[in-house]
Amino acid sequence: MAGGHGSLMSGDRPATLANLKLIAGAAEANGFESVLTPTGLWCEDAWLTTALLIDATERLKFLVALRPGLLSPTLAAQMAATFQWQSSGRLLLNVVTGGESSEQRAYGDYLDKDARYERADEFLTVVRELWRDDRPVSFAGKHIRVDDAVLGRRPRPAPPIYFGGSSPAAGEVAAAHADAYLTWGEPPDRVAQKLSWIRELADRRGRRLEYGIRLHVISRDTEQQAWAEADRLLAALDPRTVRSAQESLARSESEGQRRMRELHGGGSAYHAGVSARALEIHPGLWSGVGLVRGGAGTALVGSHEQVADSIAEYAALGITHFVLSGYPHLEEAYRFGEGVRPLLAARGLDAGHPGTAAADEPVRGAFLPSAGRTS
Repeated sequence: MAGGHGSLMSGDRPATLANLKLIAGAAEANGFESVLTPTGLWCEDAWLTTALLIDATERLKFLVALRPGLLSPTLAAQMAATFQWQSSGRLLLNVVTGGESSEQRAYGDYLDKDARYERADEFLTVVRELWRDDRPVSFAGKHIRVDDAVLGRRPRPAPPIYFGGSSPAAGEVAAAHADAYLTWGEPPDRVAQKLSWIRELADRRGRRLEYGIRLHVISRDTEQQAWAEADRLLAALDPRTVRSAQESLARSESEGQRRMRELHGGGSAYHAGVSARALEIHPGLWSGVGLVRGGAGTALVGSHEQVADSIAEYAALGITHFVLSGYPHLEEAYRFGEGVRPLLAARGLDAGHPGTAAADEPVRGAFLPSAGRTS
Protein backbone atom coordinates (compact mmCIF):
# COMPACT_ATOMS: atom_id res chain seq x y z
CA MET A 1 0.00 0.00 0.00
CA ALA A 2 1.58 3.25 -1.11
CA GLY A 3 1.42 6.09 -3.60
CA GLY A 4 -1.27 8.66 -4.15
CA HIS A 5 -1.39 12.42 -3.72
CA GLY A 6 2.25 13.00 -4.58
CA SER A 7 3.65 10.07 -2.55
CA LEU A 8 6.24 8.07 -4.45
CA MET A 9 5.62 4.35 -4.71
CA SER A 10 7.05 1.17 -6.11
CA GLY A 11 5.47 -2.24 -6.50
CA ASP A 12 5.98 -5.76 -7.73
CA ARG A 13 4.02 -4.98 -10.90
CA PRO A 14 5.31 -2.01 -12.87
CA ALA A 15 2.89 0.06 -14.94
CA THR A 16 3.97 -1.50 -18.22
CA LEU A 17 1.57 -1.37 -21.13
CA ALA A 18 1.20 -5.15 -20.97
CA ASN A 19 0.15 -5.06 -17.31
CA LEU A 20 -2.16 -2.09 -17.83
CA LYS A 21 -3.88 -3.90 -20.68
CA LEU A 22 -4.58 -6.80 -18.32
CA ILE A 23 -6.08 -4.45 -15.74
CA ALA A 24 -8.15 -2.59 -18.34
CA GLY A 25 -9.40 -5.92 -19.66
CA ALA A 26 -10.33 -7.06 -16.15
CA ALA A 27 -12.22 -3.83 -15.54
CA GLU A 28 -14.11 -4.18 -18.81
CA ALA A 29 -14.84 -7.88 -18.29
CA ASN A 30 -16.29 -7.13 -14.86
CA GLY A 31 -18.56 -4.36 -16.12
CA PHE A 32 -16.81 -1.31 -14.70
CA GLU A 33 -17.80 1.83 -16.57
CA SER A 34 -14.41 3.53 -16.50
CA VAL A 35 -10.94 3.55 -14.97
CA LEU A 36 -9.38 6.51 -13.15
CA THR A 37 -5.80 7.45 -13.93
CA PRO A 38 -3.78 9.80 -11.69
CA THR A 39 -1.58 12.80 -12.36
CA GLY A 40 1.65 13.91 -10.74
CA LEU A 41 5.40 13.43 -10.56
CA TRP A 42 4.97 10.02 -8.92
CA CYS A 43 3.08 8.35 -11.79
CA GLU A 44 2.98 7.91 -15.54
CA ASP A 45 1.28 10.51 -17.72
CA ALA A 46 -2.47 9.91 -17.78
CA TRP A 47 -3.21 11.23 -21.29
CA LEU A 48 -0.55 9.15 -23.05
CA THR A 49 -1.21 6.02 -21.04
CA THR A 50 -4.96 5.96 -21.57
CA ALA A 51 -4.62 6.78 -25.27
CA LEU A 52 -2.45 3.66 -25.58
CA LEU A 53 -5.27 1.61 -24.04
CA ILE A 54 -8.06 2.67 -26.39
CA ASP A 55 -7.41 -0.15 -28.84
CA ALA A 56 -7.07 -2.69 -26.03
CA THR A 57 -10.68 -2.09 -24.93
CA GLU A 58 -14.10 -1.76 -26.52
CA ARG A 59 -16.46 -0.07 -24.05
CA LEU A 60 -14.26 0.97 -21.13
CA LYS A 61 -14.09 4.72 -20.51
CA PHE A 62 -11.08 6.59 -19.18
CA LEU A 63 -11.35 9.11 -16.34
CA VAL A 64 -8.20 11.08 -17.12
CA ALA A 65 -6.72 13.43 -14.52
CA LEU A 66 -5.50 16.82 -15.73
CA ARG A 67 -4.08 19.86 -14.00
CA PRO A 68 -5.14 23.35 -15.08
CA GLY A 69 -2.08 25.53 -15.50
CA LEU A 70 0.21 22.80 -16.83
CA LEU A 71 -1.32 23.22 -20.28
CA SER A 72 -3.43 25.88 -21.93
CA PRO A 73 -7.23 25.57 -21.81
CA THR A 74 -7.35 25.62 -25.61
CA LEU A 75 -4.90 22.72 -25.86
CA ALA A 76 -6.78 20.79 -23.16
CA ALA A 77 -10.06 21.30 -25.02
CA GLN A 78 -8.40 20.20 -28.27
CA MET A 79 -6.87 17.10 -26.67
CA ALA A 80 -10.24 16.14 -25.23
CA ALA A 81 -11.89 16.53 -28.62
CA THR A 82 -9.26 14.32 -30.25
CA PHE A 83 -9.58 11.68 -27.54
CA GLN A 84 -13.37 11.62 -27.86
CA TRP A 85 -13.15 11.24 -31.62
CA GLN A 86 -10.54 8.48 -31.60
CA SER A 87 -12.16 6.56 -28.71
CA SER A 88 -15.79 6.97 -29.85
CA GLY A 89 -16.69 9.08 -26.82
CA ARG A 90 -14.92 7.25 -23.99
CA LEU A 91 -13.25 10.17 -22.22
CA LEU A 92 -14.13 11.62 -18.80
CA LEU A 93 -11.99 14.28 -17.10
CA ASN A 94 -10.90 14.54 -13.47
CA VAL A 95 -9.72 18.11 -12.89
CA VAL A 96 -6.96 18.31 -10.25
CA THR A 97 -5.82 21.77 -9.20
CA GLY A 98 -2.62 20.42 -7.61
CA GLY A 99 -2.66 19.71 -3.91
CA GLU A 100 0.93 20.58 -3.01
CA SER A 101 2.79 23.76 -3.95
CA SER A 102 6.15 21.96 -3.81
CA GLU A 103 5.07 19.52 -6.52
CA GLN A 104 3.52 22.29 -8.63
CA ARG A 105 6.81 24.22 -8.51
CA ALA A 106 8.56 21.20 -9.99
CA TYR A 107 6.34 21.74 -13.02
CA GLY A 108 7.13 25.46 -13.10
CA ASP A 109 3.85 26.52 -11.47
CA TYR A 110 4.37 29.03 -8.65
CA LEU A 111 0.78 29.96 -7.79
CA ASP A 112 -0.38 29.30 -4.24
CA LYS A 113 -3.32 27.02 -3.47
CA ASP A 114 -6.09 29.63 -3.55
CA ALA A 115 -4.73 31.13 -6.78
CA ARG A 116 -4.68 27.66 -8.35
CA TYR A 117 -8.42 27.38 -7.68
CA GLU A 118 -8.96 30.83 -9.21
CA ARG A 119 -7.07 29.67 -12.29
CA ALA A 120 -9.05 26.41 -12.43
CA ASP A 121 -12.26 28.44 -12.52
CA GLU A 122 -10.97 30.51 -15.44
CA PHE A 123 -9.53 27.43 -17.19
CA LEU A 124 -12.83 25.55 -17.07
CA THR A 125 -14.75 28.62 -18.20
CA VAL A 126 -12.68 28.71 -21.39
CA VAL A 127 -12.77 24.95 -21.94
CA ARG A 128 -16.53 24.79 -21.53
CA GLU A 129 -17.04 27.70 -23.93
CA LEU A 130 -14.85 26.08 -26.58
CA TRP A 131 -16.82 22.85 -26.28
CA ARG A 132 -20.14 24.68 -26.43
CA ASP A 133 -19.76 27.01 -29.40
CA ASP A 134 -18.06 27.07 -32.80
CA ARG A 135 -17.44 30.79 -32.57
CA PRO A 136 -13.97 32.09 -31.57
CA VAL A 137 -13.49 32.44 -27.81
CA SER A 138 -11.62 35.33 -26.21
CA PHE A 139 -11.11 35.54 -22.47
CA ALA A 140 -9.05 37.82 -20.23
CA GLY A 141 -8.89 36.74 -16.60
CA LYS A 142 -6.52 37.16 -13.71
CA HIS A 143 -4.51 34.05 -14.64
CA ILE A 144 -5.64 33.01 -18.15
CA ARG A 145 -5.93 34.94 -21.36
CA VAL A 146 -6.81 33.62 -24.81
CA ASP A 147 -7.65 35.49 -28.01
CA ASP A 148 -9.87 34.10 -30.78
CA ALA A 149 -9.48 30.47 -29.70
CA VAL A 150 -11.29 27.95 -31.90
CA LEU A 151 -11.43 24.17 -32.21
CA GLY A 152 -11.33 22.36 -35.50
CA ARG A 153 -13.44 19.67 -33.88
CA ARG A 154 -15.65 19.86 -30.80
CA PRO A 155 -15.94 16.76 -28.62
CA ARG A 156 -19.05 14.63 -29.07
CA PRO A 157 -20.15 14.27 -26.36
CA ALA A 158 -18.40 16.85 -24.21
CA PRO A 159 -16.50 14.91 -21.51
CA PRO A 160 -18.12 15.10 -18.06
CA ILE A 161 -16.02 17.01 -15.53
CA TYR A 162 -15.23 15.31 -12.23
CA PHE A 163 -13.88 17.51 -9.45
CA GLY A 164 -12.95 16.98 -5.81
CA GLY A 165 -11.76 19.08 -2.90
CA SER A 166 -12.68 19.89 0.67
CA SER A 167 -11.59 23.52 1.00
CA PRO A 168 -13.98 26.47 0.56
CA ALA A 169 -12.24 27.41 -2.70
CA ALA A 170 -12.64 23.86 -4.03
CA GLY A 171 -16.33 23.85 -3.20
CA GLU A 172 -16.96 27.03 -5.19
CA VAL A 173 -15.20 25.70 -8.30
CA ALA A 174 -16.94 22.34 -8.05
CA ALA A 175 -20.35 23.96 -7.71
CA ALA A 176 -19.70 26.19 -10.73
CA HIS A 177 -18.17 23.69 -13.16
CA ALA A 178 -18.34 20.04 -12.08
CA ASP A 179 -20.74 17.48 -13.48
CA ALA A 180 -19.78 15.10 -10.66
CA TYR A 181 -18.26 15.99 -7.29
CA LEU A 182 -15.89 13.38 -5.84
CA THR A 183 -15.03 12.84 -2.18
CA TRP A 184 -12.60 10.50 -0.49
CA GLY A 185 -14.04 7.72 1.63
CA GLU A 186 -14.96 9.23 4.96
CA PRO A 187 -17.60 7.71 7.27
CA PRO A 188 -21.17 8.17 5.95
CA ASP A 189 -22.12 10.95 8.36
CA ARG A 190 -19.15 13.05 7.27
CA VAL A 191 -19.82 12.32 3.61
CA ALA A 192 -23.44 13.41 4.09
CA GLN A 193 -22.28 16.75 5.53
CA LYS A 194 -19.90 17.31 2.62
CA LEU A 195 -22.55 16.51 0.01
CA SER A 196 -25.00 18.85 1.71
CA TRP A 197 -22.39 21.63 1.53
CA ILE A 198 -21.77 21.13 -2.19
CA ARG A 199 -25.50 20.80 -2.97
CA GLU A 200 -26.15 24.15 -1.31
CA LEU A 201 -23.37 25.82 -3.29
CA ALA A 202 -24.65 24.30 -6.54
CA ASP A 203 -28.25 25.25 -5.77
CA ARG A 204 -27.22 28.91 -5.54
CA ARG A 205 -26.03 28.62 -9.15
CA GLY A 206 -29.10 26.73 -10.31
CA ARG A 207 -27.02 23.62 -10.98
CA ARG A 208 -27.49 19.93 -10.13
CA LEU A 209 -24.45 17.75 -9.66
CA GLU A 210 -23.88 14.02 -9.38
CA TYR A 211 -21.73 12.68 -6.57
CA GLY A 212 -19.02 10.07 -6.29
CA ILE A 213 -16.73 8.52 -3.71
CA ARG A 214 -13.19 7.14 -3.89
CA LEU A 215 -12.58 3.95 -1.89
CA HIS A 216 -10.41 0.86 -1.80
CA VAL A 217 -12.07 -2.54 -1.39
CA ILE A 218 -11.10 -5.76 0.37
CA SER A 219 -13.98 -8.14 -0.34
CA ARG A 220 -13.88 -11.87 0.35
CA ASP A 221 -16.27 -14.80 0.69
CA THR A 222 -16.34 -14.30 4.47
CA GLU A 223 -15.79 -11.41 6.86
CA GLN A 224 -12.95 -13.33 8.53
CA GLN A 225 -11.10 -13.76 5.25
CA ALA A 226 -11.43 -10.08 4.41
CA TRP A 227 -10.05 -8.87 7.73
CA ALA A 228 -7.27 -11.47 7.54
CA GLU A 229 -6.21 -9.84 4.27
CA ALA A 230 -6.30 -6.41 5.92
CA ASP A 231 -4.12 -7.83 8.71
CA ARG A 232 -1.70 -9.21 6.12
CA LEU A 233 -1.36 -5.82 4.42
CA LEU A 234 -0.92 -4.06 7.75
CA ALA A 235 1.69 -6.53 9.01
CA ALA A 236 3.79 -5.91 5.90
CA LEU A 237 4.27 -2.24 6.82
CA ASP A 238 7.55 -1.12 8.33
CA PRO A 239 6.85 1.25 11.27
CA ARG A 240 9.58 3.55 9.93
CA THR A 241 7.76 3.74 6.60
CA VAL A 242 4.52 4.65 8.39
CA ARG A 243 6.26 7.31 10.46
CA SER A 244 7.96 8.83 7.41
CA ALA A 245 4.74 8.83 5.39
CA GLN A 246 2.77 10.49 8.16
CA GLU A 247 5.41 13.17 8.66
CA SER A 248 5.24 13.94 4.96
CA LEU A 249 1.43 13.92 4.79
CA ALA A 250 1.22 16.17 7.87
CA ARG A 251 2.84 18.90 5.77
CA SER A 252 0.20 18.65 3.06
CA GLU A 253 -1.74 21.77 2.11
CA SER A 254 -4.76 19.66 1.20
CA GLU A 255 -7.84 19.96 3.40
CA GLY A 256 -8.98 16.56 2.16
CA GLN A 257 -5.65 15.02 3.19
CA ARG A 258 -6.00 16.57 6.65
CA ARG A 259 -9.42 14.94 6.97
CA MET A 260 -7.98 11.60 5.85
CA ARG A 261 -5.25 11.78 8.52
CA GLU A 262 -7.84 12.61 11.18
CA LEU A 263 -9.47 9.22 10.60
CA HIS A 264 -6.48 7.32 11.96
CA GLY A 265 -5.12 10.07 14.18
CA GLY A 266 -2.04 10.63 12.05
CA GLY A 267 -0.99 7.05 12.69
CA SER A 268 -1.32 7.32 16.46
CA ALA A 269 -3.37 4.11 16.60
CA TYR A 270 -0.70 2.19 14.69
CA HIS A 271 2.12 0.12 16.18
CA ALA A 272 3.85 -3.09 15.19
CA GLY A 273 1.48 -6.01 15.71
CA VAL A 274 -1.69 -3.91 15.89
CA SER A 275 -4.83 -5.57 14.56
CA ALA A 276 -6.45 -4.16 11.43
CA ARG A 277 -9.71 -3.92 13.37
CA ALA A 278 -8.12 -1.24 15.58
CA LEU A 279 -8.26 1.05 12.54
CA GLU A 280 -11.91 0.36 11.70
CA ILE A 281 -13.55 3.79 11.89
CA HIS A 282 -17.09 2.80 10.85
CA PRO A 283 -18.52 -0.69 10.41
CA GLY A 284 -16.63 -2.11 7.44
CA LEU A 285 -14.60 1.07 6.78
CA TRP A 286 -10.86 0.69 7.40
CA SER A 287 -8.39 3.59 7.61
CA GLY A 288 -5.25 1.45 7.40
CA VAL A 289 -4.49 2.32 3.77
CA GLY A 290 -4.00 5.95 4.75
CA LEU A 291 -1.07 5.09 7.00
CA VAL A 292 1.22 5.03 3.98
CA ARG A 293 -0.87 6.22 1.05
CA GLY A 294 -1.65 9.83 0.29
CA GLY A 295 -5.09 10.78 -0.93
CA ALA A 296 -7.79 8.13 -0.68
CA GLY A 297 -6.87 6.25 2.47
CA THR A 298 -9.86 4.11 3.41
CA ALA A 299 -11.14 0.71 2.32
CA LEU A 300 -14.40 -1.18 2.52
CA VAL A 301 -13.61 -4.47 4.24
CA GLY A 302 -15.90 -7.47 4.69
CA SER A 303 -17.75 -10.28 3.04
CA HIS A 304 -19.20 -9.61 -0.39
CA GLU A 305 -22.59 -9.08 1.26
CA GLN A 306 -21.15 -6.65 3.82
CA VAL A 307 -19.34 -4.65 1.14
CA ALA A 308 -22.61 -4.45 -0.81
CA ASP A 309 -24.28 -3.19 2.38
CA SER A 310 -21.64 -0.47 2.75
CA ILE A 311 -22.06 0.64 -0.85
CA ALA A 312 -25.83 0.74 -0.37
CA GLU A 313 -25.31 2.96 2.69
CA TYR A 314 -23.36 5.49 0.61
CA ALA A 315 -25.79 5.19 -2.30
CA ALA A 316 -28.60 6.18 0.07
CA LEU A 317 -26.79 9.50 0.58
CA GLY A 318 -26.94 10.24 -3.14
CA ILE A 319 -23.63 8.74 -4.26
CA THR A 320 -23.96 7.40 -7.81
CA HIS A 321 -20.29 7.05 -8.82
CA PHE A 322 -18.05 4.60 -6.95
CA VAL A 323 -14.36 4.85 -7.80
CA LEU A 324 -12.89 1.64 -6.39
CA SER A 325 -9.50 -0.03 -6.29
CA GLY A 326 -7.74 -2.93 -4.62
CA TYR A 327 -4.35 -4.49 -3.96
CA PRO A 328 -3.58 -5.74 -6.55
CA HIS A 329 -6.00 -4.25 -9.08
CA LEU A 330 -6.19 -7.27 -11.38
CA GLU A 331 -7.32 -9.87 -8.87
CA GLU A 332 -9.47 -7.47 -6.88
CA ALA A 333 -11.37 -6.38 -10.00
CA TYR A 334 -12.50 -9.98 -10.42
CA ARG A 335 -13.28 -10.47 -6.73
CA PHE A 336 -15.47 -7.39 -6.73
CA GLY A 337 -16.98 -8.08 -10.12
CA GLU A 338 -17.89 -11.68 -9.35
CA GLY A 339 -18.61 -11.35 -5.63
CA VAL A 340 -20.18 -7.94 -5.02
CA ARG A 341 -21.66 -6.68 -8.26
CA PRO A 342 -24.29 -9.45 -8.62
CA LEU A 343 -25.49 -8.56 -5.10
CA LEU A 344 -25.74 -4.88 -6.05
CA ALA A 345 -27.58 -5.76 -9.25
CA ALA A 346 -30.09 -7.81 -7.27
CA ARG A 347 -30.78 -4.72 -5.13
CA GLY A 348 -31.23 -2.52 -8.18
CA LEU A 349 -28.06 -0.57 -7.41
CA ASP A 350 -26.03 -1.63 -10.41
CA ALA A 351 -27.72 -1.00 -13.73
CA GLY A 352 -24.50 -1.66 -15.60
CA HIS A 353 -23.86 -5.21 -14.39
CA PRO A 354 -23.31 -7.47 -17.42
CA GLY A 355 -26.01 -9.87 -16.34
CA THR A 356 -28.80 -7.32 -15.94
CA ALA A 357 -29.29 -6.01 -19.50
CA ALA A 358 -30.68 -7.72 -22.56
CA ALA A 359 -28.21 -8.34 -25.37
CA ASP A 360 -29.65 -5.54 -27.52
CA GLU A 361 -29.70 -2.95 -24.72
CA PRO A 362 -26.89 -0.41 -24.42
CA VAL A 363 -24.56 -0.99 -21.50
CA ARG A 364 -25.08 1.75 -18.93
CA GLY A 365 -22.55 2.98 -16.42
CA ALA A 366 -22.03 1.06 -13.22
CA PHE A 367 -24.06 2.42 -10.30
CA LEU A 368 -25.59 5.13 -12.46
CA PRO A 369 -29.31 5.73 -13.06
CA SER A 370 -30.48 5.95 -16.65
CA ALA A 371 -31.78 9.49 -16.16
CA GLY A 372 -29.80 12.60 -15.40
CA ARG A 373 -26.53 11.42 -17.01
CA THR A 374 -24.16 14.21 -17.90
CA SER A 375 -22.23 12.21 -20.46
